[in-house]
Amino acid sequence: MNLKGERGRHASSRLSATMPYTVDDEAIAQAAQLDGKLMLVTSLSDMTPEEVVARYRSLADIERGFRVLKSEIEIAPVYHRLPDRIRAHALICFLALALYRILRMRLKAAESPVSPSKLLKCLSRIQKHTVHVGANAYHGITRPDAEQLDLFKALKIELPKQSA
Repeated sequence: MNLKGERGRHASSRLSATMPYTVDDEAIAQAAQLDGKLMLVTSLSDMTPEEVVARYRSLADIERGFRVLKSEIEIAPVYHRLPDRIRAHALICFLALALYRILRMRLKAAESPVSPSKLLKCLSRIQKHTVHVGANAYHGITRPDAEQLDLFKALKIELPKQSA
């Protein structure tokens, strides 16, 4: 016998002939009406439903931001003791997330299929080089390839300039 469980998952179950059961079709129909929907429950009586949804969305946005910081931007938690270092770390995390979101918005505005993660990986191949020959130092930057040039154009960012 196949039983439909929570969130639409199907589970196979073997029922013995001695175990009686009933199927509550009305409960199944009511649950089916909520499939694919999110229900918010709150004890806050001074908020309108719209305010509850807005608060939930902002919380979800903050949580997404932390996931991006940990996974895509790869900023790991650091344990600081001094208040100035704690504030500096928080500022770096905030700036990294703000830049990531700006990249995402610019890519979307340019209708680029590239994700911010792929963009960062692609552009990270551009490097600054310093070669020392005797007493002289020569500086240069990797020449961007066609994909990188397209990304700079989509982001409306100037190309890195070669040192003179």
